[in-house]
Amino acid sequence: MERKLLKTMIKIDHLVKNYGSNCAVDDISFEVKKGEIVGLLGPNGAGKSTTMNILTGYLSATSGSVSIAGFDVLDNPMEAKKHIGYLPEQPPLYLDMTVEEYLIFNYNLKNCKLDRDNHLEEICEVVKIKDVYKRLIKNLSKGYRQRVGIAQALIGSPEVIIFDEPTVGLDPKQIIEVRNLLRNLGKEHTVILSTHILQEVQAVCDRIVIINKGRIVADELTENITRAVNQNRRFTVKICGPQAEVLSLLRQKPGIVYAEVLAQRDGDAYCYNIESEVGIDIRKSLFYSLAEKNWPLIGIEALGMNLEDVFIAIVDQSTASRARYTRKEQSPSRERSAETEFAKNATESAAKKRGSDYSTLFDDDES
Repeated sequence: MERKLLKTMIKIDHLVKNYGSNCAVDDISFEVKKGEIVGLLGPNGAGKSTTMNILTGYLSATSGSVSIAGFDVLDNPMEAKKHIGYLPEQPPLYLDMTVEEYLIFNYNLKNCKLDRDNHLEEICEVVKIKDVYKRLIKNLSKGYRQRVGIAQALIGSPEVIIFDEPTVGLDPKQIIEVRNLLRNLGKEHTVILSTHILQEVQAVCDRIVIINKGRIVADELTENITRAVNQNRRFTVKICGPQAEVLSLLRQKPGIVYAEVLAQRDGDAYCYNIESEVGIDIRKSLFYSLAEKNWPLIGIEALGMNLEDVFIAIVDQSTASRARYTRKEQSPSRERSAETEFAKNATESAAKKRGSDYSTLFDDDES
């Protein structure tokens, strides 16, 4: 989909949020265009919920800015919130209301100008809750409560919809229905989706933003997310030759960091899994090495990374990188502290010596 000319619906610019000495969101910036479905991923404590709470105006930022449809969330909160539909992880339901009463309450709360009956009927049709419209919310299953929460986020047809774990508690059939709903919403709305279900992101989202320790560590189109990983390449190879000798060659060959033999065979060929070093294409070199031994290479297949592998690799790399950066920053500081202490001691020592010399000089004068 061509997105270059689309309107920017969400703009986050150098956003920082501190809780005392803890930095939950550390200078992040990104934009979301109209019609994009963006998956916001990260481990627990990464800063996802804090970012979403600032987006919705629930929290204020320490510094930086957030705008929704061109309205600054801090300077013009009422206008910004008119463009937002939000489903938090725990749906904000009033259990003693019926579904009808609750949706009408939200309709009035949002000061919606659309035809009420038609609008609510359309939403109930979309999220499949027409059959429980007159029932008390406290008597609904968790899955239906989640759908009612989604329904309230859609009231007013907001341009920006923010979902925090929207499929929690849903059965497989309901999950598929919600995913289809999200894809349909992306045609007319801007959607930010936070979830721990990586298959959900892969199935629904156009783009993935990964946050770790308050910083953005990846921001790529879903189909290109593997570009963000500095990872070894993995292959399955089929080789005709004595198993033990072939495995030994694979393990000793420069550029291969791992090799194992697999259980399956293809005629007189054994199958092996191998990993090459980062940045090294081992295929041609491996072909020539096997040819020298007269061991035919009859098959080679690159093993792609799934989103779970990508996520873990990106988070691990960013954590290791940040640890190295922290050590690098702390090391000169310790050296400077030692130098400062040495200089201080040297200065005090020199001062004492000068004082002693002056004292002796004055004593001589007095005598």
